[in-house]
Amino acid sequence: MDEPQGDPMAFRPPVRGGNAMAMGESMDVDMDIGGLRMEVGAGGSASSSAAPASGSADEFAERLLGSAAAASSGQDPLKSIPRTPIVVLMIGMAGSGKSTWMHRLVIRLQSEGKRVYTVNLDPAVRTVSYPVNIDIRDTVNYKEVMKHFGLGPNGAIMTSLNLFATKFDQVLEMLDKRAPELDFVLIDTPGQIEVFNWSASGQIICDALAVSYTTVVCYVVDTARCAKPVTFMSNMLYACSILYKTKLPFLVVFNKIDVMPHTFLKEWMEDFEKIGAALTRETSYVASLARSMSLAMEEFYKNLRSVGVSAVTGQGCADFEEALAEAAEEFRVSYVPFLIEQRRDMEEKRQLKIQEQLQDFERDFAKVEKKRGREAAMGGNSDDDDEPAMSGLEANMGKFSIHER
Repeated sequence: MDEPQGDPMAFRPPVRGGNAMAMGESMDVDMDIGGLRMEVGAGGSASSSAAPASGSADEFAERLLGSAAAASSGQDPLKSIPRTPIVVLMIGMAGSGKSTWMHRLVIRLQSEGKRVYTVNLDPAVRTVSYPVNIDIRDTVNYKEVMKHFGLGPNGAIMTSLNLFATKFDQVLEMLDKRAPELDFVLIDTPGQIEVFNWSASGQIICDALAVSYTTVVCYVVDTARCAKPVTFMSNMLYACSILYKTKLPFLVVFNKIDVMPHTFLKEWMEDFEKIGAALTRETSYVASLARSMSLAMEEFYKNLRSVGVSAVTGQGCADFEEALAEAAEEFRVSYVPFLIEQRRDMEEKRQLKIQEQLQDFERDFAKVEKKRGREAAMGGNSDDDDEPAMSGLEANMGKFSIHER
């Protein structure tokens, strides 16, 4: 995949807030150091997460555990999570239409006078069709990460997102500044949904958002590809896994209903015998496994919200907004009490995961450095002559900062 060149969009979103500098008037300069893009101000020093302007781990901990001021006033900050903005986390397999649906949703909400803020977490996407406020590609250079760590495309995407997640408190700071002016925050994610199934970065991002704002997970499914019952069961198992991993209000969006109506999928979810009959026509081992699991999944379907939409035509947008409002209400009624009970345990786990991520990066750096040392001893590689030193990349790993567009 080619590295995005210049501005990936036809236009930039307007700067929000009266004190924000007009675009093009900033004195900051980008430095690209081995995949980590740092900003250097007019004074010549690179901004760091340790600086007061950037969020520290202690400030992030206060977000989860409650600030001293809130405690002294007797107010629990978790009980005062604002009703808006509503954060919508878009998850789905590659090709399911997440980014196209994001584009449709931005157009729809803005036409209704809603104030929308967008975040792109896919480091490998070449272009996006909607205006982006925060873009992971402005912080982490996906191609450099792949080159330095010797990774394939999927591994580089995972590593880039893991690195970005360790500084996600800076994203929250930006959202805090804009929150009073916003109705929705839409977050686009990579098609590698294992990020939210098994990777720590998905859990870090979900937990960080959930303790700050009303958060809903939206799982986008390609309706046409679910015509085969085995593929449908695979998608539903992924949905079940993500639901229990994130523990957030969940909404399944059957996309591309302009190509194929999703009514048959609703029938499969509501009637065990119909999905069973469809699976009997399959003869593979996977079909046998799906049949054995379909009965267990029936309980999962009972309380699952699902809507059919078309990102191309806009069909089903009203149903989606209604289901999203219900999910947001569920967050306030059911999730916040659960969060109050579990918040200290969640913070300890989050801090542990961040430390594990940083230790993994350090081990990977050491391996790559050792490999390059061996190559240099054997005659070296001329292709690496103009690459930044790995020691420089390691030294600056904890100093990069995230910025709005």
